[in-house]
Amino acid sequence: MIVLNNFFIISPRGDTVIAKSYRTSDDVGAHERSHTEAFFRKIKFWDGIATPGIADSTGLTPTGVTSGGGDADGGSGSAAADGAAGSNGGSGGGESTERKGDAPPVFIMPDGLSYIHVKRNGLIFGCSTNRNVSPCTVVELLSKIAKVFKDYCGTLSEEAIRKNFILLYELLDEMLDYGYPQVTSTENLKSFVYNEPIVVTPVVNTGQLVNPKTASASAVHKPVINSVNSSGKKTNSTNQKNEIFVDILERLNVLFSNNGYVLNSTIDGCIQMKSYLAGNPELRLALNEDLVVGREKSSAAPYGAVVLDDINFHESVNLNEFEYAKTLQFRPPDGEFVVLNYRLTGDFKTPFRIFPAIEETAPKTIEISVLVRAEMPENHFGANVTLELPLPKCTAAASCSLVTSPGTTGAHAEYSAQDRKVLWTMKKLPGNTEQTMRVKVTLNQPCTSSIRREIGPIGMNFEIPMYNVSNLQIKYLRIAENMPGYTPYRWVRYVTQSSSYICRL
Repeated sequence: MIVLNNFFIISPRGDTVIAKSYRTSDDVGAHERSHTEAFFRKIKFWDGIATPGIADSTGLTPTGVTSGGGDADGGSGSAAADGAAGSNGGSGGGESTERKGDAPPVFIMPDGLSYIHVKRNGLIFGCSTNRNVSPCTVVELLSKIAKVFKDYCGTLSEEAIRKNFILLYELLDEMLDYGYPQVTSTENLKSFVYNEPIVVTPVVNTGQLVNPKTASASAVHKPVINSVNSSGKKTNSTNQKNEIFVDILERLNVLFSNNGYVLNSTIDGCIQMKSYLAGNPELRLALNEDLVVGREKSSAAPYGAVVLDDINFHESVNLNEFEYAKTLQFRPPDGEFVVLNYRLTGDFKTPFRIFPAIEETAPKTIEISVLVRAEMPENHFGANVTLELPLPKCTAAASCSLVTSPGTTGAHAEYSAQDRKVLWTMKKLPGNTEQTMRVKVTLNQPCTSSIRREIGPIGMNFEIPMYNVSNLQIKYLRIAENMPGYTPYRWVRYVTQSSSYICRL
């Protein structure tokens, strides 16, 4: 059973936005937020030691501590021992454990408590416990709390949490009773909540500014209950539209070789919804008629069919008509929820291809060229595109030059001497175009094979609106019952993002 000692939310600056203590011990600091300050310092300046006095997650033992030593409280069988420090390798005590990187989601602090955290929109949702709990279950609980806060505030930000802290503490009291999880459903919490959320960013009417068939990007950031604006006036719920927002999100994991060939590629996708429909009617959602689930069935699939490796659905989805009609029936719960998750591996057309080239022009000079080819249709574009090119530690200087195609905006490349990498950014990269960056690198010493291995790999981040790689489509979204006069607005959006888009050199 999950039992929490403390729950807290920390801002990116380290300020404690919300803190709730359920049980304390005599050896804990008197200040109720002293544990959050120590926790933030730990993850901000991560030293690689997940368990004080015990071998860390790499199997190395901290300097001056013998392998197998217990923690300060004699070992309470806490979660980090199971989740983060599972490999008590027993190496010699003289080895250094210094390494850089992000802190793991689970680790033990010197106070003997296991600390578990997740990051959402730059905010850190964390908790501590002295019980032997399942780390995965606690991570799911923290993610649920973040989702509920977003549903009731409309948006998840530090400003929204500070302005709605009374409402959020009320929700927290219902979700965690003396550290024990209780109700975590957005819909079930409605009957226990009496405070109204304050909308931080009001919904702007863009109907006269853009195409009226296009919803404002802020339209989805509305609370699930009646709210008040920043001036304290209550919003008129009778004038709110019956709307439902649907997002088809795909995250790409692609690995390229140095000659531009794809070595490994996967798509992690989901169909996500947020409903503001009055009466909670039953919906019917239809996908591609030629959709095939299971790689073993791909040989019998027609040409051009969408073949998914596996798929899982929300608990409220009725699958009676999915096998033969590829239609889902469900009643959307309150707030944001994922209708289905899917995964696709194998061959698919990548939206961007990267072609690097390295040439030694002098013993201490290297010229690197990186060509990015956008292989999606011309009517699509990549937004907020960034490429990172790490350079050797012996780099003395580097200069960049760009060759851009028409339609590209916000192209800029610069070398960061502190991080020893080149950062190439583009605000808009149109489809069916090529962009080239040339970098001239001056070294402090002659180039060797070991120095060349320090170059790269190239990492790429991007987002492509209204485009998906898997070709999974929503054919229609309808209300199952016949309800005269009930005309909901349906907003469907396709988004493709990079999760791990890497090219070797």
